[in-house]
Amino acid sequence: MNIEVKIPSAGESITSGVLSIWHKKNGERVSRDELLFTLETDKVSQEVMAADSGILHTKVAEGEEVKIGQVVAEIEPVAEGAPVAAAPAPIAEKAAAPVVEAPKPAAPAAIPAPEPKSPTPQPQAAHAVATDSRATRKKLSPLRRKIATQLVMAQQTAAILTTFNECDMSAVMALRKELQEDFSKKHGVKLGFMSFFIKAVVDALQAIPSINSRMDGDELITNNAYDIGVAVGTERGLIVPVLKDCEKLSFAEIEASLAGFAVKAREGRISMEDLSGGVFTISNGGVYGSLLSTPILNPPQSGILGMHKIQERAVVVNGQIVARPMMYLALSYDHRVVDGKEAVTFLVRVKDCLENPARLLLGA
Repeated sequence: MNIEVKIPSAGESITSGVLSIWHKKNGERVSRDELLFTLETDKVSQEVMAADSGILHTKVAEGEEVKIGQVVAEIEPVAEGAPVAAAPAPIAEKAAAPVVEAPKPAAPAAIPAPEPKSPTPQPQAAHAVATDSRATRKKLSPLRRKIATQLVMAQQTAAILTTFNECDMSAVMALRKELQEDFSKKHGVKLGFMSFFIKAVVDALQAIPSINSRMDGDELITNNAYDIGVAVGTERGLIVPVLKDCEKLSFAEIEASLAGFAVKAREGRISMEDLSGGVFTISNGGVYGSLLSTPILNPPQSGILGMHKIQERAVVVNGQIVARPMMYLALSYDHRVVDGKEAVTFLVRVKDCLENPARLLLGA
């Protein structure tokens, strides 16, 4: 009996993905635990291994969207040492025929269209795109398509509103400078800005629980955990690894976790466990030079904080105009769940924590 190859669960709220690559082709022999295909979702790529040895018979082509639990292939068991190279050839050809031949009917329809000198504008436009040296047309990657769908869905299903404030980063910068050498020697990681922001967000979530809530149908769910997602840009797109139980983590533990996520992201080893369970997200556009933005919610969360570039600006302090390193902060929130007063209070609380970072270190 053939063994079914199904799309595995890819984490909470994920119902589909894109089978981006078959690492073993139709009709080829595979071994147990050998890499079969890569599944891409809007969050992460997942490599799927063979559950047993045998001959692979694929049922879907590369680039197709597939559902969780869908059968995408079968493995035909064969005896060890059996001469299988010639035997599966007819099966492979039969199975492969739909994959190889299916696109062919579309080719003749597309090829002759530009050839006739027709006044119809559509064929001419298609031809111009194909030959114009000033533009290049290419398909979106599977991950980029999923990210696009997720972002549009977020804006269509939530009442997103953004409130702004600005923060004087002088105290955080001075504290980092004072503690950096000892901190690095003791813990083996640098003391960054993100750990201060995560601690400030946890403090504000504890003070304003509605930001730590989400809608589920006609019910409101308030989270009692403080699992904070940190948006990280990669070559493949944006991912949001989650630091669990941040209220229990020290600054050193947060920085070590962030460093570990950065390495995993570069090496493509982020897992679904790393990306699941977040209750709130922090996005740092400042590392790319962004001065101000309106971040989009990460569903089903009700809040996301945008960090931005630290820039010296003239501000009034005690009646005097002075230059201070300032950062604009942006909080986007789901207005169905969070009132304006709560959102503004939350952001002011984050600002106060950052301008008085000793309270974060002391837990005050």
